[in-house]
Amino acid sequence: MGGHALLAAATAGMTVDPIRLIADSGIVAQAVLLALLGFSVLSWAVMVERARAFRRAEADSDSLQREMQSGRRLSELNDRASRLAASPLAAMIQAGFRELIAAVNESLATPRSTAGASEPGRERVLQRVRRRVEEVASLQADGLDRNLGLLATTGTVAPFIGLFGTVWGIMDAFQGIGFTGSASLAAVAPGISEALVTTAAGLFAAIPAVVGYNLLLARARRLGARIDRFVPQFLALAESQIDSGRPAAAAAEGGKFRL
Repeated sequence: MGGHALLAAATAGMTVDPIRLIADSGIVAQAVLLALLGFSVLSWAVMVERARAFRRAEADSDSLQREMQSGRRLSELNDRASRLAASPLAAMIQAGFRELIAAVNESLATPRSTAGASEPGRERVLQRVRRRVEEVASLQADGLDRNLGLLATTGTVAPFIGLFGTVWGIMDAFQGIGFTGSASLAAVAPGISEALVTTAAGLFAAIPAVVGYNLLLARARRLGARIDRFVPQFLALAESQIDSGRPAAAAAEGGKFRL
């Protein structure tokens, strides 16, 4: 019975109390823990924000591509894009639509464009639309990995910040041993355990940040590839609109080209 009581007492003494360890830590260790808490909060905020943004972007992109495959005209697709603005494809559609209208109308306004869609004029219009859509595509792709650098920084730096706190705590513990002149386990263990709290906190901040960074970066790359694939799809649709004969009809009537 006495042995069981001693075992229970020893087990209770080995229980880790993080709050007490943090409260008993020195000023440097507490400053390190505060910095790590800031990194952890910021990294979780980035992960939640990016995950939500990617989810909305993927859902809206699916809707837009279904609309495109259903044979919608560009004017209808442009209207849908304004309601599915979370998709990076929406900005490409709207910019390309405006550029196509402006380019064709300018081509029709020239005196020699009585036929409306001559081959050189058609190629100039398509090149102009291509440049504009690729410019917007590049901007949209650049924005996909916004703030992901913070996750990479947290995953890289947080363990070293925690290690710095641990080294400082161990130095402080050994300095205390020198003052007291006692090197027993009972004298050393509390200081070492307090010092190791910062290493644990560094890992606690870094591990989710690294996992989140890898998962979100993979989603950003998939969306980036989707943007790249959408450029020729949009240009093919724009080319079919130009070849539909509407520019020639508009030129014959002296009006503006509308899709």
